[in-house]
Amino acid sequence: QVQLVESGGGLVQTGGSLTLSCSASGGIFRPNTMAWYRQVPGKQRDLVATITSGGTSNYADSVKGRFTISRENAKNLVYLRMNGLKPEDTAVYYCGFGRMGFSSPDYWGQGTQVTVSS
Repeated sequence: QVQLVESGGGLVQTGGSLTLSCSASGGIFRPNTMAWYRQVPGKQRDLVATITSGGTSNYADSVKGRFTISRENAKNLVYLRMNGLKPEDTAVYYCGFGRMGFSSPDYWGQGTQVTVSS
């Protein structure tokens, strides 16, 4: 089992920035992929960004150029730096952990709310 705990969500104005953090613990295996997803009520959970334990990252088109995913393997941490936030970025953000090339994470955090005011 892998446990994931997110932090760093909050309320920010349009154009502002936030950094989310996710700490992984438990049965960490490598190689792996860590990811951020987001979900608004009534809609599916959407992929925001992924990063492999080797450092390869990918982003949803909607956040390219604004968000940056990074990780510290030694500390089992993954971050999501969000710049130029828009009201449509408002969602619950979830951290995910799983095997390389997963279609969906094997493990999820509890989520952290990000609200962008207009």
